[in-house]
Amino acid sequence: MSKTPLMPVEDALDQLLGMANEQRLADSELLALDDARGRVLASDLVATLDLPPWPNSAMDGYALNLADLHRQPLKVSQKVYAGQAPDTLLPGTCARIFTGAPLPPGATCVEMQENVEVLEDGRVRFLQPLKAGQNIRAQGQENRVGDILLRAGKRLGPFELAVAAGQGLAQLHVVRRPRVALLSTGDELVEPGQPLRPGSIYNSNRVLLGHWLRELGCEVIDAGILPDRPAQTRLKLEQLQVSADLILTTGGVSAGDADCLGQVLRDSGKPLLWKLAIKPGKPLTVGHFGTVPVIGLPGNPTSALVTFGLLARPYLLRIQGVEDVMPLSFTVNAGFDWHKAGSRREYLRVKLEAGHAVLYPNQSSGVLLGATWADGLVEIPEHSTHNLGDPLRFIPFNELF
Repeated sequence: MSKTPLMPVEDALDQLLGMANEQRLADSELLALDDARGRVLASDLVATLDLPPWPNSAMDGYALNLADLHRQPLKVSQKVYAGQAPDTLLPGTCARIFTGAPLPPGATCVEMQENVEVLEDGRVRFLQPLKAGQNIRAQGQENRVGDILLRAGKRLGPFELAVAAGQGLAQLHVVRRPRVALLSTGDELVEPGQPLRPGSIYNSNRVLLGHWLRELGCEVIDAGILPDRPAQTRLKLEQLQVSADLILTTGGVSAGDADCLGQVLRDSGKPLLWKLAIKPGKPLTVGHFGTVPVIGLPGNPTSALVTFGLLARPYLLRIQGVEDVMPLSFTVNAGFDWHKAGSRREYLRVKLEAGHAVLYPNQSSGVLLGATWADGLVEIPEHSTHNLGDPLRFIPFNELF
């Protein structure tokens, strides 16, 4: 019997995003700006103020009407500081003005203080040619009332929150947090802080993925560790589907006798995809249990890292309404030779040194320490070899997180 061909990474991503488009979260909540970082804007942010709200000076200097320039030296008729309302500029005078201060009505330009001469009697002589609008920030230069400043679906970082604050907003409507049940599987797993049994290992995936999920704005339901028992696996999934928007698991998705999660999904659920042409991460399994999506990541820590970052992360952003879900990447030069053409697309942990991507010495999917050393992943396309200096796609870890 012929083997089922492995699914290309692009096809898997398309299917995941298609599933996410059908399961976008509709509920929102009102949050203070201080609590909204990392969340997703639920509705367009429309300007209710012109910015700047009035013409203002771009620097410390003197405001004048160009029509009075032939009458210089000019008397200083007022001083205008930021936060003050100026008087109308008297004909034949100028105003001492400071950065950010409103422009006096009647003034048509500002000259920086370095280009003026202040005479002994306090009058001012202008030493350089001037033009209308010079050193003035026009009203509405940044935005006008009614402009859409941020579209719904925008993830909110410091810049976006500052834009909202500039409109006087103290709160924003954001998409509610996806509720993600995080479930580890495997008889061999022990939680940190507990005695290590013979043949067991500590559960590092729960910590990695729990923090990563929270960075993506998710509410994490810690579902603990599940033993390798099909009946218990089925019961646990039935319990979690009541409260979760997504069940995210690690381990148990390969084809071995103890890989119960994959068996249960294939027998009792609705599998969407299984076995990808990716390394590490081939056993990734996606489907539904009842009506709840399930993403089953491989148990090896680097396999979980790669498949979560490249596939689960875009899914979680899309259900929150984010359109641009792919991490930024750029081309770097290979700092190594790669003569092993494989049938799966490979993602290697690398550090950037002098413009070249240098390989971590141990690329085993069971080794997580390389992620702390590396700056990101380089992509080796299927059936390809590369020599030192060849261009490769690089995905920085700080884009995935």
